[in-house]
Amino acid sequence: MAGAKLIVIYPSPRDVSTFERAYTQDHAPMVTPQNFSGIKKFVASRVVGTPDGSPAPFYRVAELHFPSMEALQAAASSPSAQKAVAHAVSISTGGKPIILVAEEDTKTF
Repeated sequence: MAGAKLIVIYPSPRDVSTFERAYTQDHAPMVTPQNFSGIKKFVASRVVGTPDGSPAPFYRVAELHFPSMEALQAAASSPSAQKAVAHAVSISTGGKPIILVAEEDTKTF
């Protein structure tokens, strides 16, 4: 069975330091097994550039990994997860974040 993940892509914020403070101190701590039942891994990435040196259109990418699509859907439908998603939208000052659901096929080398 393929794993699944919720991906949140944040546009570049109007004020980086304000966003970083809200993201690291308030939002990222909300991503817990208590709020997202069944979560297996959380990866928070800060985009540092593009291959050609142009400004990146996005500032952060968050990935919440689950063992299955069913586990992701169950977790995402909980009131605590909905509160965390609403918080993600509220701190994204550069525009609404893009929220995607993906199935994973993993190859380990």
